[in-house]
Amino acid sequence: MLGALITSKTRLKLLIKFFVSAGNTGYLRGIAEEFDESTNAIRKELNQLTEAGFLERKQDQKKVLYQANIAHPLFNPVQRLVHSFLGVDKVVDQVMERAGDVQEVMLIGAYAKGQESDQLEVVISGENLDKDYLANLSEKTGKLINKEIKINFEKPSSGAYIVVYRNMA
Repeated sequence: MLGALITSKTRLKLLIKFFVSAGNTGYLRGIAEEFDESTNAIRKELNQLTEAGFLERKQDQKKVLYQANIAHPLFNPVQRLVHSFLGVDKVVDQVMERAGDVQEVMLIGAYAKGQESDQLEVVISGENLDKDYLANLSEKTGKLINKEIKINFEKPSSGAYIVVYRNMA
Protein backbone atom coordinates (compact mmCIF):
# COMPACT_ATOMS: atom_id res chain seq x y z
CA MET A 1 0.00 0.00 0.00
CA LEU A 2 2.49 2.67 1.13
CA GLY A 3 5.14 1.16 -1.15
CA ALA A 4 2.95 1.90 -4.17
CA LEU A 5 2.50 5.50 -3.05
CA ILE A 6 6.18 6.11 -2.22
CA THR A 7 8.29 4.43 -4.88
CA SER A 8 11.72 5.28 -3.43
CA LYS A 9 12.64 2.46 -1.05
CA THR A 10 15.18 4.71 0.68
CA ARG A 11 12.58 7.45 1.25
CA LEU A 12 10.11 4.89 2.58
CA LYS A 13 12.70 3.59 5.06
CA LEU A 14 13.48 7.15 6.18
CA LEU A 15 9.81 7.97 6.67
CA ILE A 16 9.38 4.79 8.71
CA LYS A 17 12.49 5.54 10.77
CA PHE A 18 11.60 9.13 11.62
CA PHE A 19 7.81 8.94 11.78
CA VAL A 20 7.30 5.66 13.65
CA SER A 21 8.51 7.54 16.73
CA ALA A 22 9.00 11.32 16.89
CA GLY A 23 12.01 10.80 19.15
CA ASN A 24 14.02 8.91 16.54
CA THR A 25 17.09 10.75 15.32
CA GLY A 26 19.97 9.87 13.05
CA TYR A 27 23.20 10.95 11.41
CA LEU A 28 23.96 10.40 7.74
CA ARG A 29 26.60 7.69 8.22
CA GLY A 30 24.68 5.95 10.98
CA ILE A 31 21.53 5.81 8.87
CA ALA A 32 23.49 4.54 5.86
CA GLU A 33 24.92 1.76 8.04
CA GLU A 34 21.54 1.01 9.62
CA PHE A 35 19.87 0.70 6.19
CA ASP A 36 22.89 -0.95 4.54
CA GLU A 37 22.85 1.69 1.79
CA SER A 38 25.28 4.24 0.36
CA THR A 39 25.67 7.61 2.04
CA ASN A 40 24.91 9.31 -1.30
CA ALA A 41 21.48 7.66 -1.59
CA ILE A 42 20.67 8.55 2.02
CA ARG A 43 21.97 12.14 1.64
CA LYS A 44 19.80 12.74 -1.43
CA GLU A 45 16.60 11.61 0.33
CA LEU A 46 17.45 13.40 3.59
CA ASN A 47 17.98 16.63 1.65
CA GLN A 48 14.66 16.28 -0.18
CA LEU A 49 12.71 15.48 3.00
CA THR A 50 14.41 18.37 4.80
CA GLU A 51 13.69 20.83 1.97
CA ALA A 52 10.03 19.70 2.02
CA GLY A 53 9.95 20.44 5.76
CA PHE A 54 9.31 16.87 6.91
CA LEU A 55 12.69 16.58 8.64
CA GLU A 56 14.70 19.00 10.76
CA ARG A 57 18.45 19.28 10.43
CA LYS A 58 20.44 20.26 13.53
CA GLN A 59 24.18 20.75 13.90
CA ASP A 60 25.57 18.52 16.66
CA GLN A 61 29.27 19.34 17.02
CA LYS A 62 30.72 18.25 13.64
CA LYS A 63 27.77 16.05 12.67
CA VAL A 64 24.33 16.87 11.31
CA LEU A 65 21.47 15.30 13.25
CA TYR A 66 18.13 14.62 11.53
CA GLN A 67 14.72 14.09 13.10
CA ALA A 68 11.06 14.45 12.18
CA ASN A 69 9.70 17.98 12.18
CA ILE A 70 6.79 17.58 14.59
CA ALA A 71 5.65 21.14 13.79
CA HIS A 72 5.02 20.23 10.13
CA PRO A 73 1.28 20.33 9.38
CA LEU A 74 1.42 16.81 7.95
CA PHE A 75 3.43 15.25 10.79
CA ASN A 76 0.45 13.59 12.49
CA PRO A 77 -1.18 12.27 9.29
CA VAL A 78 2.14 10.86 8.04
CA GLN A 79 2.86 9.29 11.42
CA ARG A 80 -0.60 7.67 11.48
CA LEU A 81 -0.03 6.39 7.94
CA VAL A 82 3.34 4.87 8.91
CA HIS A 83 1.85 3.30 12.06
CA SER A 84 -1.03 1.86 10.08
CA PHE A 85 1.34 0.58 7.38
CA LEU A 86 3.41 -1.27 9.98
CA GLY A 87 0.57 -2.33 12.23
CA VAL A 88 2.46 -0.64 15.06
CA ASP A 89 -0.59 1.25 16.22
CA LYS A 90 -2.20 -2.00 17.38
CA VAL A 91 0.87 -3.47 19.03
CA VAL A 92 3.02 -0.96 20.87
CA ASP A 93 0.76 -0.02 23.78
CA GLN A 94 -0.03 -3.63 24.70
CA VAL A 95 3.59 -4.73 24.43
CA MET A 96 4.96 -1.96 26.62
CA GLU A 97 2.32 -2.54 29.25
CA ARG A 98 2.83 -6.26 29.87
CA ALA A 99 6.02 -7.48 28.21
CA GLY A 100 8.57 -6.71 30.92
CA ASP A 101 11.38 -4.15 30.90
CA VAL A 102 11.57 -3.50 27.15
CA GLN A 103 14.72 -1.59 26.23
CA GLU A 104 14.50 -1.61 22.43
CA VAL A 105 12.19 -2.71 19.64
CA MET A 106 13.52 -2.96 16.09
CA LEU A 107 12.10 -3.90 12.72
CA ILE A 108 14.27 -6.17 10.60
CA GLY A 109 13.69 -8.00 7.35
CA ALA A 110 11.62 -6.66 4.47
CA TYR A 111 10.08 -3.68 6.28
CA ALA A 112 13.50 -2.48 7.42
CA LYS A 113 14.48 -2.52 3.75
CA GLY A 114 11.41 -0.48 2.80
CA GLN A 115 9.61 -3.41 1.21
CA GLU A 116 6.07 -4.47 1.90
CA SER A 117 5.69 -8.04 3.09
CA ASP A 118 3.17 -10.40 4.63
CA GLN A 119 5.68 -10.98 7.44
CA LEU A 120 6.68 -8.44 10.09
CA GLU A 121 9.99 -9.28 11.78
CA VAL A 122 10.59 -7.64 15.15
CA VAL A 123 13.51 -7.77 17.58
CA ILE A 124 12.68 -7.03 21.22
CA SER A 125 15.44 -6.63 23.76
CA GLY A 126 15.26 -6.00 27.48
CA GLU A 127 15.29 -7.52 30.92
CA ASN A 128 12.80 -10.04 32.33
CA LEU A 129 10.80 -10.21 29.10
CA ASP A 130 7.65 -12.30 29.16
CA LYS A 131 8.47 -14.29 26.02
CA ASP A 132 5.36 -16.45 26.23
CA TYR A 133 3.17 -13.35 26.41
CA LEU A 134 5.01 -11.80 23.45
CA ALA A 135 4.62 -14.95 21.36
CA ASN A 136 0.90 -15.09 22.16
CA LEU A 137 0.52 -11.38 21.43
CA SER A 138 2.34 -11.68 18.10
CA GLU A 139 -0.05 -14.42 17.00
CA LYS A 140 -3.14 -12.39 17.97
CA THR A 141 -1.83 -9.17 16.48
CA GLY A 142 -0.80 -10.95 13.30
CA LYS A 143 -4.41 -11.98 12.77
CA LEU A 144 -5.57 -8.38 13.32
CA ILE A 145 -3.18 -6.90 10.76
CA ASN A 146 -3.16 -9.90 8.38
CA LYS A 147 0.59 -10.44 8.69
CA GLU A 148 2.74 -13.11 10.24
CA ILE A 149 4.74 -11.56 13.07
CA LYS A 150 8.09 -13.12 13.90
CA ILE A 151 9.62 -12.05 17.20
CA ASN A 152 13.34 -12.37 17.86
CA PHE A 153 15.13 -11.59 21.09
CA GLU A 154 18.65 -11.15 19.71
CA LYS A 155 19.79 -8.28 17.52
CA PRO A 156 21.02 -9.54 14.14
CA SER A 157 24.73 -9.16 13.48
CA SER A 158 24.12 -7.61 10.05
CA GLY A 159 21.42 -6.33 7.74
CA ALA A 160 19.05 -3.40 7.74
CA TYR A 161 17.06 -2.50 10.85
CA ILE A 162 14.90 0.36 12.06
CA VAL A 163 14.61 1.22 15.73
CA VAL A 164 10.91 1.61 16.52
CA TYR A 165 11.31 2.17 20.26
CA ARG A 166 14.24 2.80 22.57
CA ASN A 167 13.89 3.26 26.32
CA MET A 168 15.84 6.41 27.09
CA ALA A 169 15.41 6.11 30.88
